[in-house]
Amino acid sequence: MNAKLRRLWAALAGLISAAAGFALAELGALVVAPQSSPLLAVGSLIIDLSPPAVKDAVIALFGTNDKVFLLVLLGIVLVIAAAGAGMLEFRTPPWGTVVLLLLGGVATVAVVSRAQSSALWALPAIIGTIGACLLLRLAIRRLHDWSETAATMHGESSEPGVAPTRRSFLLLLGGSAAVAVVVGVGARIANAASVAVTTVREAISLPKPTTTAAPIPAGSSLDIEGLSPLITPNDDFYRIDTALQVPAIDPSTWRLRVTGMVENELEISFDELLALPLTETIITLMCVSNEVGGDLIGNAVWLGYPIRELLAEAKPQSGADMVLSTSVDGFTASTPLEILEDENRNSILAVGMNGAPLPAEHGFPVRMVVPGLYGYVSATKWVTELKVTTFDDDAAYWTHRGWSEKGPIKIGSRIDVPSNRASVEAGTVAIAGVAWAQHTGIRGVEVRVDGGPWEPARLAAPISSDTWVQWVHEWDATPDDHVLEARATDTTGERQSGTPVPVVPDGAEGWHAVPVTVR
Repeated sequence: MNAKLRRLWAALAGLISAAAGFALAELGALVVAPQSSPLLAVGSLIIDLSPPAVKDAVIALFGTNDKVFLLVLLGIVLVIAAAGAGMLEFRTPPWGTVVLLLLGGVATVAVVSRAQSSALWALPAIIGTIGACLLLRLAIRRLHDWSETAATMHGESSEPGVAPTRRSFLLLLGGSAAVAVVVGVGARIANAASVAVTTVREAISLPKPTTTAAPIPAGSSLDIEGLSPLITPNDDFYRIDTALQVPAIDPSTWRLRVTGMVENELEISFDELLALPLTETIITLMCVSNEVGGDLIGNAVWLGYPIRELLAEAKPQSGADMVLSTSVDGFTASTPLEILEDENRNSILAVGMNGAPLPAEHGFPVRMVVPGLYGYVSATKWVTELKVTTFDDDAAYWTHRGWSEKGPIKIGSRIDVPSNRASVEAGTVAIAGVAWAQHTGIRGVEVRVDGGPWEPARLAAPISSDTWVQWVHEWDATPDDHVLEARATDTTGERQSGTPVPVVPDGAEGWHAVPVTVR
């Protein structure tokens, strides 16, 4: 057997050993807790440790597919590491085993650092690591036997003396690879919980709101092809969060606790929440990572219970100025207490979205919806606790990572049509898009071409100050390459800044510019 072939077999032994280890770990996670899955825990740890600049770059490049990219990248790294471990173990044992032990150690730390974890959660990662190391050592020993026998027999692998050692090695790898397939079966079993929760969700009949949203005014929606719809369908609504695996929460076991600096700590169940007088409201949500002209923004009809009513029952103590909301996966957000208590702001614990129970990826069974604030400080999904506290005493997930404590949404506008680098016919062309000034409202939008004078756009009828508004400007387009820009002004007279500002630490600024070709 030549050296190149030995390296390939050793690399394959490393890959199959690691895969079998993950299979054991996944099976263990099914018994201990689905959240103790090492692969997902490592991915979540990477998300937690990633610098804001890296996170923003990934979202800018891959948008809502950022988690898919992370899992693919993590898989590539693990494949390289596992293959390298196999070759190291063959050449200089036990360094290949050491590599697997280090990988297992990282996985174990990642698991036990997860929210709500216990020492027991480390067992799947430990068992998987031990299994991978034992298999690697056994496989490499048999590969050595095959290699040495082949060398003794002058490399004639067809001779009777070589066949038993070769067969022993291949049977071990083949059998172990078959065991690794159990990962797929385990994943299917693990997903059964999500399927069950989906079934429960679909069976829920939401109560009618005590307070309905104001009727959408006539003329709120402009009939322009390519323009974002006034109400964003659930399937098209952006999703940005830190959960690699969407939490599967049984609403019958869900509880929300109100704790901290309150006179009366509270706990409420999902059924108790549904029995309260619910409010329907239309609110635009936006991610702080949204670049100028980005699509991490959406407008939906929400159904929920006013958070201010729950806080009034809990009676916050003097000195409190923040509510730290916590998700079932450990994510936290810091929301100013005065905003949540504001009677003129529809901050709710949402249970419904566009006429249906919340989709799992958007926070089922309950999430927060707060108008006027970026999601990283307000829109906690799968929320389980509201801790009344102070900004001095507590900091939220992204505040620890360099983002500002408070994240009011900035005035903004976006050009939807013509699309970026579109080619259009000369003549009258509709330049159209959306604009927002959360909890203040839009007074006007202006458009300019090639840095020329600003021209007013026509606004559609606004739903409220908490939603975006559509706008359109009729442009007499002449043949050439052009650059279109838009800016908005809110009802107080404040104008959207044209100075480029990155998303960190409190949201992007600048005018959306769209190059087009008129033919």
